[in-house]
Amino acid sequence: MSNLSISLIAAFVSILGFFHKPATNYSPATAPMPMCHTEPLTDDMATFVSDPTFQAFHPSPSPLNYEGKGQRITFKTPDGAEAKGYFVKSKKKSKKWLFVYQEWWGLNEYIMRQSDIFYKDLGENVNVLALDMYDGQVTADPKEAGKFMQGVKEERLNNIVKGGVLFAGTKAKIANVGWCFGGGWSLKSALLLEKQAVGSVMYYGMPVKDVEKLKTLNCDVLGLFATEKFISKEIIEEFAANMKKADKKLEYKIFDGVHGFANPSNPKYDEALSKEAYGMALGYLKNRLKVK
Repeated sequence: MSNLSISLIAAFVSILGFFHKPATNYSPATAPMPMCHTEPLTDDMATFVSDPTFQAFHPSPSPLNYEGKGQRITFKTPDGAEAKGYFVKSKKKSKKWLFVYQEWWGLNEYIMRQSDIFYKDLGENVNVLALDMYDGQVTADPKEAGKFMQGVKEERLNNIVKGGVLFAGTKAKIANVGWCFGGGWSLKSALLLEKQAVGSVMYYGMPVKDVEKLKTLNCDVLGLFATEKFISKEIIEEFAANMKKADKKLEYKIFDGVHGFANPSNPKYDEALSKEAYGMALGYLKNRLKVK
């Protein structure tokens, strides 16, 4: 190769080096952080559901053959699709509604049975709708349940809730209750319902952390939490502080029981704590829905 060719190549490489010079403000401190975190960075439980410790809180539920008092229904959603639910209609025409949100297993027989229990204890003049947030998917396998939760899209979940509101009607007054995954969605539902929301009961669900979002709540919240490391005391106290900043009312209790203590299908079910928590939930819902 001639000396002229070598000189030309060297000059070309030099020019490339000038145009591809690294940014002068790059440093390890400003580099993107790796996403291999072990603690949740958002208010979404999907960030830790694959953790074996969290899965251990959820042994496979015992089989339950339960048909229920209500009926399985489908209803339109704003995204042009359809959603499913379990619906127990009030004996008398009523604008009072309770939306029920499943655990991470899906809308199974236990959720149907608990919907019936609420229906009976609220006097049978409140419409109860358990929303199927997994579009028909149900499992008893903790690993599969984790995949279901991680696989659902927030936009679709929002549309399912909004479809439930359309089914209930614009004049409906709606309270919400849910457990685990559904505990978080009880609160998110109340935010989506805006002025139609009259209450939210969260059983060991992940709180919304955005204070600006919390400011839009139209109701107070009852939190029934467990003693655990994932939705920890620190997270709950942060939620209480955020609700105070948002000028919203939160009543809560951290029960001396594990995550899932109120689920009768869970081997770690605590009957005494479940009874106490249910008494608080029922009293709250009766007050917010104005039933005796």
